[in-house]
Amino acid sequence: MPKPSAVPLSVLDLSPVSAGQTAADALRNSIALAVSAEALGYSRYWLAEHHLSPGVAGSAPHVLSALIAAATSSIRVGTAATILGNYRPVQIAENIGTLSALYPGRVDLGFGRSGVPKVPAEEAGAPAPLAPSPASSGPSGNRVVDGLVIPAPRPLFGRKFPERFQVQADLLGRVAGDADNFENDVQDIIAFFAGEYRAAQGTEVTVHPAQGNAPGFWIHGSSAGPSARLAGKLGLPFGANYHVAPAAVLESVGEYRSHFKPSATLAEPYVAVSADVVVAETESRARTIAAGYADWVHSIRTGRGAIPYPAPGDAERRPELEPAEADLIQDRLDTRFVGDPVQVAEGLRTLQRATGANELLVTTITHHQADRVRSQELLAQAWGLS
Repeated sequence: MPKPSAVPLSVLDLSPVSAGQTAADALRNSIALAVSAEALGYSRYWLAEHHLSPGVAGSAPHVLSALIAAATSSIRVGTAATILGNYRPVQIAENIGTLSALYPGRVDLGFGRSGVPKVPAEEAGAPAPLAPSPASSGPSGNRVVDGLVIPAPRPLFGRKFPERFQVQADLLGRVAGDADNFENDVQDIIAFFAGEYRAAQGTEVTVHPAQGNAPGFWIHGSSAGPSARLAGKLGLPFGANYHVAPAAVLESVGEYRSHFKPSATLAEPYVAVSADVVVAETESRARTIAAGYADWVHSIRTGRGAIPYPAPGDAERRPELEPAEADLIQDRLDTRFVGDPVQVAEGLRTLQRATGANELLVTTITHHQADRVRSQELLAQAWGLS
């Protein structure tokens, strides 16, 4: 029996839609995977928020969180992250407040920032990106820091902002500059739960059922930017995205810790770091069921929106990506943990050691639901969850 690890494991789920499936299939799979995660000893089951992607059904994390909370009994549920700017702050407080009132002590609300600021970051006085830490480099431009692969940054979407994102912004009511409201929105939502919000005229505002039913608040970020700094300033736990932006994980965690101030929530910094994981009985089997990932990530990185996740056989028959296309996603391929239970557990321990993470957040995407469940089971056994 493996020795239990001191660092808890949690799950991040996008509700991926596999080729040949419906969105309803994907959502039912998420609920079933959450039930499995709870039985295996995972600490949290968090949901991402993505819109207008054929291959992702996770567009309404507040609704799905409620369904998962109802299907489970002890695992914490929540969002990683609720994207501020896609809702009014009071709507978020009411939605999550409803969930937290019904499932006290089990709900997390993660805040995520997106959108285009009015003023470019360099003009707003934001610090320049931190220089890479000294480490060995490989031919791909990857660095290795304390055993962890840190790839070179990749430009998202190439050089052209995808038209699909402008359509999405219009449909969600986003406007240029609303990302600058992030800190105020976070502060307002927390105040709604604490019963401390005051309108501009000084009017007291009661937001039921949020007031008195605060969830666990988190801030998530992919860079050493406003999200990391705000999490530190407010003394909240921080979620760092190794699986989305592996190039910046060390800088984002460092920025959070350097800005951390003790709060009523936390006396010391607390960091959860995410990772893409696929585990099978053998490395060969894991790589077979992980096939399809390159095409899936490429569809996201080019701004087309995630395609339905290919079946392994279909993925193997697809033509190889052109060199420039392959380079666009190489960082994601190089930082995914795929293998047998011992290999993946060792890789995750390296991730934990290099980042100092207090918790790891794993996301597993395969074509077949049974492979996701089995991956989750094998990792739990190798990690020593109970």
